[in-house]
Amino acid sequence: MVSKWAKRFIQMAELVGSWSKDPSTQVGAVITKNNRIVSVGFNGYPHGISDSAEIDERETKYLKTLHAEENAILFAKRDLDGCEIWVTHFPCPNCAAKIIQTGISAVHCPQQTEDFLSRWGEKISLSQDMFDQAGVQVDWLPLAQLD
Repeated sequence: MVSKWAKRFIQMAELVGSWSKDPSTQVGAVITKNNRIVSVGFNGYPHGISDSAEIDERETKYLKTLHAEENAILFAKRDLDGCEIWVTHFPCPNCAAKIIQTGISAVHCPQQTEDFLSRWGEKISLSQDMFDQAGVQVDWLPLAQLD
């Protein structure tokens, strides 16, 4: 059973993700400690960089974009040891490394769609393995219980 807090934090991550101007994928992240929000982040260009995601070529866009998890970690400006992160999409290996390094103890993510898994399954497996090795709890939330 998914708790009311889990539903709230995933809903918050979805809301924060909707602030992204990326036309193809909007990702949100919420960092919490003891059911209190510590920081939020969404995927997008750094402050002061022309927000031209619609006109930049795909490779250029990827090079300029900060992921939601990175932004949430950077915006926190505090020690994150023992915090938890709630994400709309499972972290890529680069974000997994940053989550591990900051001391975040748990990652909560809705179960991913078959389409998402078919495109990103290899990276998800690598991130999952990293979390397992580092002792970071991964909590896959059943989609049916998040409605």
